[in-house]
Amino acid sequence: MKNVILKLAVFALPMAAWAQQHTPSGTATDVAGAEIQAVVQKNSAATVSDQQIRVVGINDEYNVGVGVVQRAKTNGQVRPNGIEHSQITEVYHVISGNAVFVTGGTMENPKEAAPDSQVVKVLNGPSTTGGAILKGTSRKIGPGDVVVIPPNTPHWFSEISSDQIVYLVIRIDPHKVLPAGYVLK
Repeated sequence: MKNVILKLAVFALPMAAWAQQHTPSGTATDVAGAEIQAVVQKNSAATVSDQQIRVVGINDEYNVGVGVVQRAKTNGQVRPNGIEHSQITEVYHVISGNAVFVTGGTMENPKEAAPDSQVVKVLNGPSTTGGAILKGTSRKIGPGDVVVIPPNTPHWFSEISSDQIVYLVIRIDPHKVLPAGYVLK
């Protein structure tokens, strides 16, 4: 029994030291479902609403934005409006609705977003907007689906078949271009 305890202690001490060095400390940030739903309700009449709820600084190493986006049903021809972000990874988690989402490929008529725009300052950091995405990957997405969009990946919704699509967006910001401490008022 003594041998087992000694072996466990020899193993546990280095593991405890490693965990202390590699476990981030800090305070967790909550974004309640009720808060997300309140933003959705407030913006329900908008054709497109992209609302950052929080931007959290993580141990002075990177930022994480939490927002909610909703887009209205597309009827007939859709005006192509691709976008890509040069420094932010986005993670979409579909809450409700169905759409065809296109990623990758090449965006037509790319143009840098204005540095003083809401898109750059609060939502996505430096970005490029444009037209349709050529030779991208299309997929149908719906409730519960998650899509991870790395930096410099053109993306857009080519069709929204339900009344609207609503998705939670997590923005991972390793370059700290988003305003840490931002809270929706």
